[in-house]
Parts: sequence; structure tokens; C-alpha cells
Amino acid sequence: MKYIKAFYRFLKDIYQNRRLLKDLVKNDFKSRYLNNYLGILWAFIQPTVLVLIFWFVFQVGFKSAPVQNVPFILWLVAGMIPWFFLSESLLSATNAILDNSFLVKKIVFRVSLLPIVKITSAIIVHLFFITFMIIMYKIYGYEASLYWFQVLYYLFSAIILLLGISWMTSSVVVFFRDLGQLISMAIQFGFWFTPIFWSLAMVPEEFRWIFELNPAHYITQGYRDAFIYHVWFWEKPLEAFQFWGITLIFFALGAIIFRKLRPHFADVL
Repeated sequence: MKYIKAFYRFLKDIYQNRRLLKDLVKNDFKSRYLNNYLGILWAFIQPTVLVLIFWFVFQVGFKSAPVQNVPFILWLVAGMIPWFFLSESLLSATNAILDNSFLVKKIVFRVSLLPIVKITSAIIVHLFFITFMIIMYKIYGYEASLYWFQVLYYLFSAIILLLGISWMTSSVVVFFRDLGQLISMAIQFGFWFTPIFWSLAMVPEEFRWIFELNPAHYITQGYRDAFIYHVWFWEKPLEAFQFWGITLIFFALGAIIFRKLRPHFADVL
């Protein structure tokens, strides 16, 4: 009951600070590309070019074989695009407090909302790439399906996971600045540990459970289930139970750690 009330207060604070959050997201999004001629277009150009490079290398160059009768590039982007969102959000949300230290020092503001600013900023780019992915599937002759809408569920799942982890990382990095570099290394390791370039079917069945415990796998596989395999998320109750169990542990730990360290932020920043 205590945690439910705390979560309700958190949602209430989001609503009460919605205008400030909107301005912070806008400023964060613009500040990353302010000094470039193309401005915020770089937020979309860089990942688009990367996807096109993968398409040229694997589809045109290596002529990669289809995965379960699905063109390799379509199978790949369905895993790559959610991974872009996860990695970008985690990296930027880890620095949410450091980047907005003036809010911690001078303004009466619920600091735990700051990671939401970074995550929301990443969502804007992510929605563009979901649209980009839909166009790719249409070009390859795939018809729109109701299954595609469950991407919203997997996006929500990713947001809750990211929020819990970023509460931990953004609060700890204030006192241990090297954590940002460690997070970058962990993301590189996570990229290859998550079945994005390779299929989980390649792993012996007795070892698959290790990879299935990776929450990022649940998200990336969920996008593939939505766009390729046409499987509803409730048709995999065990995977959902594992993911939400791990995610809620991260969420609770993140909230506890953030609350413990929050009173000391102003002394360090």
C-alpha cells in the first residue's frame, strides 16, 4: 500500500509539473544540436544513416539470408530500433541530474522527474524510427496489422524499466562520476548479449533462459513479435512475468536508492 501511494504521488507530480517538464524536454532536445547547421535534424539523420549502412552491407553487400523467411534487414531493424532507444535513454538519463544541477540547487522541484526529461526526449526520436520501420515493412510488401499496435505496450515496458535503472544510475553518478563510463561499457556488452544481430535459436536450449532473463531481450523480441511473428504479448505469460518481476525490482531499488541519496545532491553538485 505504501508503494502504491508513493507511485500515485509520483504520477501526480508529473501532472502538476507537466509544463515545466515539457519545457525541459524541449530545451534538452534543442541543446544537443543547437550549434549545428542542421540543428535537431541530426537527431534523425545519424541513426537513419546507420540503418541505411546496415541495409547496404547486409542486404546488398553480403546478401544475408532471410531469418525464418523474413528479409534480414527487416528482422535486424526490428531489434535495432528498440535497442537505440534503450541505450540512448539510459546514457542520457544517467546524466539527468548532472545536466540540470541548477534545478537541484535553486528550485523547489521533484528531482526524481529529471530522468523522465531525457527519456521523453529519446521517445521523440524513437517514434520517428518506428514510423521509419513501418515504411520499410510497407516497401517490402508487409500489410499493416493490429499486432503492430502492441509496440505501445513494449514502449511503455521499456520506459518503466529505464526509469527504475536511471533513478539508480543518475543518483549514484553524482557521487561517482566514473559510472557514466561504466554504463557505456555495459551498453556495449549488452548489445552483443541481447539477440539483435543473432537469433536466440542459435543458443542451445538449456542455456537460453540466461539470455531470456535480459530485460532488453523482452523488448527487442517484443518488437519482432509485433511486426514479424504476430504474437500478442499475453501469449507469452512466463516471459512477461520474468520481465515485470525484474523491472519492478529495478523500479523499487531505484526509488529507494534515489530517496536515500537525494538529500546530499546539493552538497556535491
